Amino acid sequence: MEKNIAKDLTMKLSQRALEIQASPIRKLMPHAVAAKQRGLKVYQLNIGQPDIPTPQPMLDAYHSFSEKVLAYGPSQGLDAYRNGLVDYYARQGIPLQENQIIVTTAGSEAVTFAMMVVAGAGDEIIVPEPFYTNYNGFATMAGITIRPLLTLAETGYQLPADEQIEALITSRTRAIMICNPGNPTGTVYSREDVFRLGALAKKHGLFVISDEVYREFIYEGRSHTSILHVPGLEDNAVMVDSVSKRYSACGARIGCVASRNQALMDATLKFAQARLCPPTVDQLAALACVPLGEDFFRPLIAEYQARRDLVFNALMEIPGVVCVKPQGAFYILVKLPVDDCEKFIIWLLNDFNIAGETVMGAPGEGFYATAGLGRDEMRLAYVLNENELRKAMHIFARGFEEYKKLTT
Repeated sequence: MEKNIAKDLTMKLSQRALEIQASPIRKLMPHAVAAKQRGLKVYQLNIGQPDIPTPQPMLDAYHSFSEKVLAYGPSQGLDAYRNGLVDYYARQGIPLQENQIIVTTAGSEAVTFAMMVVAGAGDEIIVPEPFYTNYNGFATMAGITIRPLLTLAETGYQLPADEQIEALITSRTRAIMICNPGNPTGTVYSREDVFRLGALAKKHGLFVISDEVYREFIYEGRSHTSILHVPGLEDNAVMVDSVSKRYSACGARIGCVASRNQALMDATLKFAQARLCPPTVDQLAALACVPLGEDFFRPLIAEYQARRDLVFNALMEIPGVVCVKPQGAFYILVKLPVDDCEKFIIWLLNDFNIAGETVMGAPGEGFYATAGLGRDEMRLAYVLNENELRKAMHIFARGFEEYKKLTT
């Protein structure tokens, strides 16, 4: 009898476990692994893992760590690193004090903390869609509902009019969350739109969570406007950030939450204390990159812009494709004349190659919260060098041509 009861209990998973979304970025990896096991080379444009070398000062910091004990650090992050971040943000025109920054275990934890601090179970956060797919997962873990605000390729995925945003605000709305520059769209919000969003949040007593991980990656001379640039928004603005993409250090897992709302930061610290501390050695490695300036970022941005142009121009040669040239980040969201891009990606991995090589993207449906949207879309990450990108896009175009013949 007791054995049967125990068996029944182990079989019952939580509702959040049943509802949490599988990552569209990683869910098709078994097909990529199988393709590689068959001897194929897979150009992985599905994930934002740059091939740019991690800066040498960061690698040197790892190699030079010599403490005899790798001990717990402060829950809010090392003082030396937080002071370094104060200097970094000052160069971005964002004056902050050390106690207005809490270091997190990557940007993922920063977003999760921000969500959980501003909203409770059953509350709502408005997010322009398409959006970074893991926002769905973070919200599910916290019991928060994402209210999607549809943006369109035809308008460059820019924010719609205030009236459309306000139509989504309910008694349970606690915040509006943006990613600027955007993942998966590459959209860069103008200064006017960021300030407009701030005014809207202030009017309705909402927080604004701004994911600014791709701050440096902006093209054609555009500039980045942080939510922390908006005056008078001290109580409302929350910025989340990460070193993963900035320094091509996705494995370093160091991010932060920053806000001038001291009550919010005090609450965030309690979440940080609950998980003890962020990684010590990774903070020291990130600190070594803080002095990097224009000499580091200028050629990096030029490299990504060239990659973007290559991918965009290749897509524009494919009949029926709809996409907007990204203004920032290193992703492009493309709409294809097919019913289901996920099936196309699986076909590329399972059934198509040119000279033993194929390509992988991320299905677009997972970047939406509205059911049924994005099935004909795909995100490509232009994170490979130009030579490999050129080969990948050739395979993509040839594969699409063959796939259309099979499915029409």
